[in-house]
Amino acid sequence: MKILIYTLLAIAVAIIIFNITLLDFNNLLEGNSLIALIGIVASLCAVCILLIFKMAKSIEEKTR
Repeated sequence: MKILIYTLLAIAVAIIIFNITLLDFNNLLEGNSLIALIGIVASLCAVCILLIFKMAKSIEEKTR
């Protein structure tokens, strides 16, 4: 399970980095920049959820 979580975290971080390269800082809310911004926010949410899941699993292991 740890390998899966770390793999998904790596993929989410890679998507964030890729979407940062697509941003046009002059027009953030137009065209492809808006799509990239939505992708960055979605990937950050995925990272947060995966980190919460990882912490929950470690707490579960400690309480056993």
